[in-house]
Amino acid sequence: MPGFENPEDAIASLAEHLEPVPASPVPIAESFGQVLAEDLVADRDSPACDVSAMDGFALRASGTGTGNETLNVVGTVAAGQAAPELPPGVALKIFTGAPVPANATAVVRKEDTREIIDAAAGNSIVLQSQVSEGQNIRARGENIRAGQVVLPAGQLLAGTKVVAAASFGGAEVAVHHEVRVCVLNTGDELRRAGAPVEPWQIRDSNGPYLMESLGRQSWLNVRSSQHVPDALEETVQAIENELETADAIILSGGVSMGDADYVPAAIKQLGGHIIFHRLPIRPGKPVLGAVVSGKLVLGCPGNPASVAVTARIFGLPLLSKLAGIRQMSDPVHVEVANPDDKTLPLYWYRLVRVVEGGCVELVAGRGSGDVVALAASDGIIAVPPGQKGPGPWPYYPW
Repeated sequence: MPGFENPEDAIASLAEHLEPVPASPVPIAESFGQVLAEDLVADRDSPACDVSAMDGFALRASGTGTGNETLNVVGTVAAGQAAPELPPGVALKIFTGAPVPANATAVVRKEDTREIIDAAAGNSIVLQSQVSEGQNIRARGENIRAGQVVLPAGQLLAGTKVVAAASFGGAEVAVHHEVRVCVLNTGDELRRAGAPVEPWQIRDSNGPYLMESLGRQSWLNVRSSQHVPDALEETVQAIENELETADAIILSGGVSMGDADYVPAAIKQLGGHIIFHRLPIRPGKPVLGAVVSGKLVLGCPGNPASVAVTARIFGLPLLSKLAGIRQMSDPVHVEVANPDDKTLPLYWYRLVRVVEGGCVELVAGRGSGDVVALAASDGIIAVPPGQKGPGPWPYYPW
C-alpha cells in the first residue's frame, strides 16, 4: 500500500479503481437531480426560428429612413402561432417570443412608436426612431444549433440545467442510477439516540449525521444505518452482507490501531484492496479507503468531527465518481476573521462558522470528539502543513 503525501492523491488513486454505476433512459420528469450518462444534444436549433425580442411591430427595415414614417398595422403575431405573411409597406403587431415573419427584417419596440387607433381607416403607427435591419430579432440558432452538445455527460441535472434537459431532452434522457450507500457504525460503546446510557457509553451521532449529510445528495440512495459490534466475525459479516446490494459502504470507527479496530482485517479477509490507510490530516488521520469486489469501502475514524471531515473530504468525491459525475465544483476560498498563529505539520481541517462580509471565524474546540464545537460550525477550512494566517483558504460547507 503506497503512502500518500496529500489527500488529493489518495482520493485520485482510489477513484481509479471505481467505475460509475449503470445507466438507463428515464422519463424526463424522473431525471431531475440525477447524473447525465450521455451528452445532451440539441434536437433542434435554439431559437428554432427567428423570434421577436420585444413587444412591438414587425416590418421591413428598408425604406424606413430616419423615422417619422407612418405604416398601417394589418395584423398580429402572437407567441405559439405560425407567423403570417408581411405585405410590403405595412407592419404587424408582434409580441415577445413570437415568430418573426420570413420577410420582416426588424422589430420596432412599442415604446419607439406612436400608435394611431382608427376603427374606420384601420390602426397605424408612426415610427419615432431610425430602424436598422435585425434589430430586436433573436436569430434562429443563435443560442445553439441542432446536433451540438448542450450539456456533456457527467453533469448533475439540477438547478438551471433542468431548463436545458426539458428543452432538448425529448421524452427520455439517459441518467446513472442512484448510488446505493450503506452506513455501518462500529463500536460496543454506541447506543441509539434516546436510549439510556451509562457514563462509559455514547449515543450514536455518526449514523444520523451520515444519513442526513449524504442523504441530501439527490444522486445517492442512503439506507438506514446499522450498528456493528467490535468483533471481527460480525464486521466481516456486516460488510459482506451489504456488498450484495450496495455500491458503497461508509463505516465509522474501527479503523485505528487499537485491538478492537477490526475494519482493516475484515477488508483483507474479504479479499479487498486497501488503497490508503492513515493520512497526514487532522482530524481523521486513521481514515481508510478500500475496494472490495469493485465497490467502495470508506472507513471514517469514529470521533464525530473525524467522521464529518472524512465524509466531506473523501466520501463525496469518491461517491461522485460512482455516480458518474465528471467533475465536482472547486471549493470557494474564504478569509478568516480571527486567525491565530497555530500550525500543524499536516493538513488541518479547522472548524469555522460563517460571519458577516463573506468571512469565516474559527470555532474553538477540544478535539475531534467535541460535538458542541462541531454543532456550532458551518464547515471547515483546509490549511496545508506549516501554514497559518487569514488565508484565503479552501472552504467546505457541511
